[in-house]
Amino acid sequence: MKLGVVGLPNVGKSTLFNALTKNNIPSENYPFCTIEPNVGIVAVPDERLEVLGKLYNTQKITPAIVEFVDIAGLVKGASKGEGLGNKFLSHIREVDAIVHVVRCFDDDKITHVEGSINPVRDIEEINLELILSDLEAVNRRLERVSKQVKVGDKTAVLELALLQKIQTLLENEQPARAYLPQDDEEKEIIKGFFLITSKPVIYCANIKELAPNMIEDNIEYVKQVKEYAKKEQSEVVVVCAKIEEELSKLDDEEKELFKEELGIKSFGLDKLVVAGYRTLGLISYLTAGEKEVRAWTITNGTKAPGAAGKIHTDFEKGFIKAEVVTYEDLVHYGSYLKAKEAGKVRIEGKDYVVKDGDVMLFRFNV
Repeated sequence: MKLGVVGLPNVGKSTLFNALTKNNIPSENYPFCTIEPNVGIVAVPDERLEVLGKLYNTQKITPAIVEFVDIAGLVKGASKGEGLGNKFLSHIREVDAIVHVVRCFDDDKITHVEGSINPVRDIEEINLELILSDLEAVNRRLERVSKQVKVGDKTAVLELALLQKIQTLLENEQPARAYLPQDDEEKEIIKGFFLITSKPVIYCANIKELAPNMIEDNIEYVKQVKEYAKKEQSEVVVVCAKIEEELSKLDDEEKELFKEELGIKSFGLDKLVVAGYRTLGLISYLTAGEKEVRAWTITNGTKAPGAAGKIHTDFEKGFIKAEVVTYEDLVHYGSYLKAKEAGKVRIEGKDYVVKDGDVMLFRFNV
């Protein structure tokens, strides 16, 4: 899973990225500080792995991962080359989903490119630049596909029709994701367009501070972001990037003490990763043993052979069956053997749809 972190300059993108990856990415108080996209690999928080690690006395724990790409601040006119323009729009096309960081705090010491704080205006400004960039890409592709239609290319006929529908949406300042594919064929064709606005968005409301037992909806700027996101059925995650960056430098025990002081169950960054999973329809299944306990990322709805293929393509090709026990049952009975004796280990075939938290052992032919 790859998430691209975008937003206007000075909204807290690089600070958020520092917290996510514990990397010392510059976050100076001026536009275009980020020149090349910084990439960081972040572990998906999953308490189940630690529990299984102790259960199996494992040598190694390998969590699922998320790749975050910190993309430079976009400005009005980016689609026409303003600021650092299309150089960074091209980076966004490579991600699975967009994390749109929105400034939701006042601070006279931190400049704003528009001179004032207005979350909805900022969101719409970035979204419009992405739409204009996509419209330019669609128009170029339409010219090429139109020529293919004239020479009798049947596939091009469907592609042309889809491009024209998406073109109409973009011209009306609506994102490409507003078009709902009619079937898997349309879905695959649209995916091949690599349009930025076809990607799902998670809005990250960056607030100034986390007060004890803070109620997010009492923050006016956050309320505005949530109301906007609700219209397009996007998720909103509230974080204080500055505090999260400071927390990333603490050890686990210190973090837990801080969490208790604030009266919160989880930090914003953990929520962001989980929101990414949810937005992209991803789940994790688990493998466990003395050598390694590991989480594997799959799309919700994946069948057992496809899940096996995440470990190795040979597992999918030679799939025979899968031995499956739920995480809860395995922990309850204390061992795989005891869970099996209790009848909690199931034998599943090729049509089994893997569930989140399944602990699996695959049988296959080489």
